Amino acid sequence: MASKKGKGKGPGNNVIALNKKARFEYHIDETFEAGLSLSGWEVKSLRAGKAQLTDTYILVKNGEAWLLGSHVTPLNTVSTHEVADPTRTRKLLLHKKEIARIFSRTQDKGHTCVPLKLYWKGNLVKCELALVTGKKLHDKRATEKDRDWQRQKGRIMREQNRG
Repeated sequence: MASKKGKGKGPGNNVIALNKKARFEYHIDETFEAGLSLSGWEVKSLRAGKAQLTDTYILVKNGEAWLLGSHVTPLNTVSTHEVADPTRTRKLLLHKKEIARIFSRTQDKGHTCVPLKLYWKGNLVKCELALVTGKKLHDKRATEKDRDWQRQKGRIMREQNRG
């Protein structure tokens, strides 16, 4: 029997949603992996890739971590018997020590916690979150400049390999 590993759409097929803006807007200090408390219709929507992480953040309240602002679009074929709230607050499953660390770091000025991506780990949905500090305008320009240079360098290398 063939293994399941080779099937799918390449190596990135376990990623559900990315927060691309987070890497541009913030310096990433530390990352965590958290589980997500979801209802059935949300899991089915995530399997279909119907999730967004733009303008999403993490709030620690009463010793629990919560994912606010994430958008999971309900599939109209699935959630017929219950009212589906696409932007509901979802609980993040973390160890108490991790929650305490995130809470203490987010109390510092300029620090916040944002989700980077949602992905599958086996049959479970995981959320990669990061403790971040905001970038200044000149840092964003440097990131843009570096990205342009990497693109140009790749173009030059491809032309060299053809010729």
